[in-house]
Amino acid sequence: MPTIFGKILRGEAPADIVYKDDWVTAFRDIHPAASTHILIIPNKYIPTMNDVEEDDALLLGRMMLTAKKLAAQEGIAEDGYRLIINCNRHGGQEVYHLHLHLIGGRPLGPMILRR
Repeated sequence: MPTIFGKILRGEAPADIVYKDDWVTAFRDIHPAASTHILIIPNKYIPTMNDVEEDDALLLGRMMLTAKKLAAQEGIAEDGYRLIINCNRHGGQEVYHLHLHLIGGRPLGPMILRR
């Protein structure tokens, strides 16, 4: 896994890990966009959403269920939160290891600014 997320999974880089199981690992973003900003990554290396295969369906479901669980634990489930997966450069992806952003704790405004 040639990314910083791979280093986190291997214990070679520090992270504030809030959840880990056999499928996914979740940790706090080092540049949070809101008071709650957690990244949920598969323990399996998948570079982008374009690289997901049929066999990864349960893994993607685990990522979503983990987001739901963490939103409740963080106290943001009732007021609401946002889940984001960026894909490739134009989609805003910065680290090429699939990851789901769980963001909440304040009103987030419109999803996309219209021009």
